[in-house]
Amino acid sequence: MIKRITIIIIIAIIALGAAFFFIRSLGDNTNDKQADQQPKNPSLVHENKEIQEPEAALANIFNLAKQGKIPESNIVVGETTTDAMQETLGEPEKTTDTDVGRFLNYPSHDIDVGVTDGIVSDMRSSQDPFTSFDFDTIKSYKKPDDTHYYQDDDYNQIILVYELSSNYVLKWVLPKPSDDSDNPNVDHISLSKEMGGNGVTDEKGDKPSNTGSDGMSLDEKIGQMIISGVDGTKMTTETKNIIQKHHVGGIILYGNNINSQTQTVNFLNEMKAANTDNPYPLLLGVDEEGGRVTRMPDGVKSLPSSRSIGELNNKDVSFNVGTILGEQMKAFGFNLDFAPVLDVNSNPDNPVIGDRSFGDNPDIVARLGIQTMKGIQSEGIISAIKHFPGHGDTGKDSHLQLPKVDKSYEELSELELIPFKRAISEGADVSMVAHILLPKIDPNDPASMSEEVITGILREDYNFDGVVMTDDLTMEAITDHYHVAQAAVQSVKAGADLLLVGHNPDLIATVFDKLKSAVENGEISEDRIDQSVERITDLKEKYQLSDEKKPVPNFQPINKKVQAILKKVS
Repeated sequence: MIKRITIIIIIAIIALGAAFFFIRSLGDNTNDKQADQQPKNPSLVHENKEIQEPEAALANIFNLAKQGKIPESNIVVGETTTDAMQETLGEPEKTTDTDVGRFLNYPSHDIDVGVTDGIVSDMRSSQDPFTSFDFDTIKSYKKPDDTHYYQDDDYNQIILVYELSSNYVLKWVLPKPSDDSDNPNVDHISLSKEMGGNGVTDEKGDKPSNTGSDGMSLDEKIGQMIISGVDGTKMTTETKNIIQKHHVGGIILYGNNINSQTQTVNFLNEMKAANTDNPYPLLLGVDEEGGRVTRMPDGVKSLPSSRSIGELNNKDVSFNVGTILGEQMKAFGFNLDFAPVLDVNSNPDNPVIGDRSFGDNPDIVARLGIQTMKGIQSEGIISAIKHFPGHGDTGKDSHLQLPKVDKSYEELSELELIPFKRAISEGADVSMVAHILLPKIDPNDPASMSEEVITGILREDYNFDGVVMTDDLTMEAITDHYHVAQAAVQSVKAGADLLLVGHNPDLIATVFDKLKSAVENGEISEDRIDQSVERITDLKEKYQLSDEKKPVPNFQPINKKVQAILKKVS
């Protein structure tokens, strides 16, 4: 019996030993297979891990973009021919002709390729290396040189634009954030290069910019920085001199310059004709807000006040108001509307803002004001938000006196500044600065002449690189304390780009001469002038302004749209 038990134990030990060796061998084979699947170079593993870090990955994308390349592609924008590109990607699955050129579509590769004269001029990719990034990550890695917006029935996009060396432009295209907390992921990127002045460079089809101060005389540069008012309702020798001798960048019309539809169109056409020798078209602006601030002549219905729009509190209606304002401006031949008002009407005794504001709630003012701004822009009209940093808590009318707001920067940030900050992040092109004294920020000069306000808050804190315009320097808030020409010089030194001299056209020559002298004697550097001129000419190029004459329009279709808005707020 004992002998049989001993034999069973020996057999069991042998079986266990065999099983152990079999399992160990199987494990060795599995490890060998796994090892075969790993990169042979251990340093490559480390490199791949590093490139997954967002900052390193973005650095790689930007560095390649400077050479016309994107990761994992041997196509070079601006160099690779269409034939060579098709050897790599094959025949396109689809070809699309757009208003900015022809694109060869490769949806299976998540790539679209724009071509100009047989050369790749634009490469757009929605591949994973790009769509994994979000809005905040890209902006925090590198501040964009410009921000564009595009909206149609299918898309509502924000476009972060980076101008690189050798005329390359890298754009990150994302769904537009719906609020401050929204952080969308990238939809696609675009890497483009200007090709003989006809490059395929923008999501909406704008032509590449080729503007600036190069080749302009000092007189021409200074003129671009002035928007002048004029006398009368038709062209005069004085107005022609303002345009041709002083090269003004723009003209503003007030109610006393407008008396009929035909007269207004003809007057603007005469100004455009007088400016034909200037390579930069005139900014032609007007204060058209709706409500009590309207310049529309008889036969043109005016929109309701912003307060009534604010009480309705419907962003779609607010956007429609903006589009109607844009249509009205475009029909006459204007290209700039000094609207919307983004002041928060927090002081019920305010004598100048009142129902021009969307209300006393900064969130409503921001929400509706931005939609009105967008509506104006959607019609190809420049919108000027006003009156930075906020005129709503004043007890005086700056047309007559210099108002004072005794609030700190922190207090302003909690109310007045909210709509402006949001509008800037949403693509505001022009910001008008108010004539209000903020003694806790700058005890000496009003906001329109204050470096602390214009350069410190607007430029540096809010990253606004659009055009900064003063409110009218002929208002008594300024003229009671300063000479207009000296105020103009101080405004430029503070960071303003456009100087609005809305009344008394005789002052244009004085302002012009004072600015020129300030540059010639070193008080203002010509580089400082160039910065403003470049912003102004870039704005004109962005909106593709022209001095083309307009026919007298039929306002009946626009009037019907105004009437529909009036019914909504009644």
